[in-house]
Amino acid sequence: MSVFDSINETSNNAIGAGEKYLKSSHEYYKLKIFQQLSISISLVFKAVIIAGLCIVGLTFLAIALAFFIGAMLEDYALGFVIVGLLFFIGALICYLYRKHISNLVVRNLSDKFFE
Repeated sequence: MSVFDSINETSNNAIGAGEKYLKSSHEYYKLKIFQQLSISISLVFKAVIIAGLCIVGLTFLAIALAFFIGAMLEDYALGFVIVGLLFFIGALICYLYRKHISNLVVRNLSDKFFE
């Protein structure tokens, strides 16, 4: 009977070690998900704040540029039209390079996510 008791004790130890491994792996992955989620949320939050401030600054710069061009041409409406066309040209350039921009974003996010 001693052999059966030894096998029983060894299998109980193996089961205990397996359960301990599963529990610690579960805790590790919970912490890893929390880390990645907090990094992602903070990245989005910072991007929204920075983008918002950049939009406000760009708006003021665009208005100032439109007034400056309008004063030089002595027609403020034409100054605003020229600045509007500059924005449309910038949007067209972004549209033409959209795949490159998407690849850049995915590459940067994957580096952060899978580190």
